[in-house]
Amino acid sequence: MALTITEECINCDVCEPECPNQAISMGETIYVIDPNKCTECMGHFDEPQCVQVCPVECIPVHPDHVETPEQLMAKYHRLQAQALAQTT
Repeated sequence: MALTITEECINCDVCEPECPNQAISMGETIYVIDPNKCTECMGHFDEPQCVQVCPVECIPVHPDHVETPEQLMAKYHRLQAQALAQTT
């Protein structure tokens, strides 16, 4: 499941640097999460780091991007392979 940032976002800037997949970026008015990069921190941490640091609790699961743990882990491996390919 990819996460999403709701309109309650106060642009406090704490979530973006916490994302190990660089899935969070500034949108037009609030931060946004790229569902193609979000693994809910699977492969990196036990819990999503953005959710842990968000002071207004505005980062729920995105209802249009529900994924199983296996799918999230496969996405993690794909992203890691892509990152490795870019460094070589």
